[in-house]
Amino acid sequence: MRTTAMVGVATLVFAGCSAQGGDTTGDSGVPQDEKATLEVWTRTTPGSPSEAATIRQVEAFTEATGYKAEVTAIFDDFEIKLAQRAGQKDLPDIVLNDVSQLGTMQSQGILREIDLDEIENSKDMTAQALEASKAVDGKTYGLPYSAQANALMIRSDWLAKLGLEAPTDWDEMLAVAEAFTTQDPDGNGQADTYGLAVPGSTKRGYASWYFSNFLWAAGGDFITGSGDEWLPSMTSDEAVEATTWFRDLQCEAGVMQPGAPSMDTPPTNEAFESGVAGMYVTGPYMMPRFDKVLGADKYEVVPAPQGPKDSSVLAEGGTVYLMAGSENTKGQTAFADWYVSPEAQTYGMEGTDAFAIQLPVNETVDIADVRDDPRWQTFATAYQESGRYAPTIPSWTPVRQMSADTINALIADCSLDVEDELTKLDGKLTAELLTQGILKQ
Repeated sequence: MRTTAMVGVATLVFAGCSAQGGDTTGDSGVPQDEKATLEVWTRTTPGSPSEAATIRQVEAFTEATGYKAEVTAIFDDFEIKLAQRAGQKDLPDIVLNDVSQLGTMQSQGILREIDLDEIENSKDMTAQALEASKAVDGKTYGLPYSAQANALMIRSDWLAKLGLEAPTDWDEMLAVAEAFTTQDPDGNGQADTYGLAVPGSTKRGYASWYFSNFLWAAGGDFITGSGDEWLPSMTSDEAVEATTWFRDLQCEAGVMQPGAPSMDTPPTNEAFESGVAGMYVTGPYMMPRFDKVLGADKYEVVPAPQGPKDSSVLAEGGTVYLMAGSENTKGQTAFADWYVSPEAQTYGMEGTDAFAIQLPVNETVDIADVRDDPRWQTFATAYQESGRYAPTIPSWTPVRQMSADTINALIADCSLDVEDELTKLDGKLTAELLTQGILKQ
């Protein structure tokens, strides 16, 4: 059996609510009220364009279905505040959170299972989104509603200045990165440009998050398996090759921006938009910002360069989580169904500053019908053909953090031996998988 955090939270929620009178539905015994306003938590910064986009989307849900809903945006200490509400037996009805949090939230016992037969629009969802909605027990506990996959943003003006083309494979990527670093692509006469922007910090596992694009393109993986049987795999030939290549970008070629091992995404974003680094593997959500700060005419979006195996890139996105103990389960189900409907998917992609939907997960929706910008199609193709979600296990966070610590150490200290450090990492991953009860015996 696998270990879980906050065991019994859902039971406590049900017990706390079932003492009230009224009609009940399902097995929880929670009194139901279809007129009850749905409390929707979204993990984003209050007052941000992202919050405004979510409010707009939820208001459209109410108009379309008649169910009332209110949005609360929380970014700082989101997990702590959610745990506090669980302890109070008063969870929000809906949580919009990262797809990578499914395993953790399901293990905590705060989600209710989703019956896809009740979600009419699930039949049109992408296969990888539906797969990402399943926990280790094979049941559905979240419904991805917005997808994103990474591509390569590159300074087109620098390419033109040096007479280069955008890279299509790793060898070409290294060559362009070296040229950007050594050939003064901005023409200011200073040795102040670098090839690749890298968020190499250990904070929130950023080094691992970024490196996953290269690891998967080489055919490697952090862990391998399925269901509740997994093994560490960072000492595989493919993982060693990817790690060595990535580490050499810093230790041999010197093409990462200065301070990369200490940077998370905010300063890395600044490194690209300010002209310190000329390439950046990232998601479509950065385009509105870079268009304004850098200028859309200064960079282009191309597919991530081909690795030794393929062009696999990290896929992520937002997921609708239906929380346990709701007094309006029909409203919850309607919310999930509407959010993946063609209407909602299309409406959520409209706008210019922030979007409730980055890329659609509904296959009947063509992004080209909504956005007259071919760069979005590049990201959509990356998701459809090369996008790969992180594995859904009881808790992905410690796996990401442990691997981030190792990748960060390797680019921060070039004296370390790659294979030795990866062997140590596999040992730590073995212990973590055992703790989570999913180590293959």
